[in-house]
Amino acid sequence: MKYALAVVMGLMVTAASPAVALTKCDLTFTLEGWSVFYKEAHGSGVVRCDNGQRAEVRLETRGGGLTFGRSKIVSGSAEFSRIVDIAEIFGNYANVEAHAGMGVSAGAQVVTKGSVSLALSGTGNGVDIGVAFGRFTIARSAHQEPTEGRSDGDGRDERIRDEDLPAAAAPEQGY
Repeated sequence: MKYALAVVMGLMVTAASPAVALTKCDLTFTLEGWSVFYKEAHGSGVVRCDNGQRAEVRLETRGGGLTFGRSKIVSGSAEFSRIVDIAEIFGNYANVEAHAGMGVSAGAQVVTKGSVSLALSGTGNGVDIGVAFGRFTIARSAHQEPTEGRSDGDGRDERIRDEDLPAAAAPEQGY
């Protein structure tokens, strides 16, 4: 009798906990930027998920460190950790990178935001060297509405604001 009661209780707990389906999302992107102690880059891309969700996105990275140069990633790709909904990808990610390149180069890095991680890689060109710390931001493109699947619907303002930036001084004029 005790065994039957335990089985029934187990079935009730299982029935009360719906399974959450996780989805796999990928990003293709371009990113162009510069650095002289302060690092800044802007770009755009498209996120596609295996559950049919899709979003055009704006990318921005800002930070500082011992870093100098100018670069452009022309064929970037990235893979997100598994998520429940595409709305989870938007926001600010912590970013630490070491970079060096002259002419054609390739690079990779991982950025994180809570339980969501993003592994980025790409090829491009430029001249750059250094170590930088900062923020990598993914925001919905201004001209685009969510497509297929669920939207975030939480009314959050996804614009990138100056107060979200790490405390790093921009270079003085003449450098």
